[in-house]
Amino acid sequence: MMAVLAFSLIAPAFAFSDRTDDVARIQHSRQIFEEVMQTPDTAVPREVLEGAQCVAIVPSEKSFAIGFGGTYGKGIAMCRANGSWAAPMFVHVGGGSWGLQLGGESTDVIMVFRTRKGLESLLTDKVKIGGDVSAAAGPVGRNASAATDAGMQAEILTYARSRGAFAGVSLNGDVVQPDTSGDKALYGASSWKQILAGKVSTPSVARSLVAALNRYSRSQDN
Repeated sequence: MMAVLAFSLIAPAFAFSDRTDDVARIQHSRQIFEEVMQTPDTAVPREVLEGAQCVAIVPSEKSFAIGFGGTYGKGIAMCRANGSWAAPMFVHVGGGSWGLQLGGESTDVIMVFRTRKGLESLLTDKVKIGGDVSAAAGPVGRNASAATDAGMQAEILTYARSRGAFAGVSLNGDVVQPDTSGDKALYGASSWKQILAGKVSTPSVARSLVAALNRYSRSQDN
């Protein structure tokens, strides 16, 4: 309850997004994802990405304090559609203190969703990660068995990068909501559901991000 209250208090001050903000978030998200995946021993396992239906990337999520610890960040979310990753929609994420405290540093966050329903439940019902939608700190590196075991037990696998270190982290208690101003700035009247379903053309600024996700989430046997 306190996580939701914190998010409801802090989010309005940062919620508005324009096209410049959208472009920067897409570019930064691609950079973060590529940097993480270029170190195979500590990256998100390919087995996790191959089984993923959606992902969310939140560049430099910020810590704040209003009597207790909390976080707030703005990022993107994408789902598979028509044999590829669809265009990104925009989200903001926040809540109470994480299970693993990372200090006051800015932190990059990646969330991997096994099903589209897991992401849509968070966006529609405003439930907390780890509440009605199960979540776990994701495995890293080349350990395929760990990736499979974790993926079988949780709908969302969560990761964070702080001070150069990338690891699975508990984001239980955080809330994910659509950034409707960001979607409107880039796509006009299209809804976030249309974007996730692949019914909106991928803008040129997002094509390199889509290409990176396709490259790292494709089966190595293909």
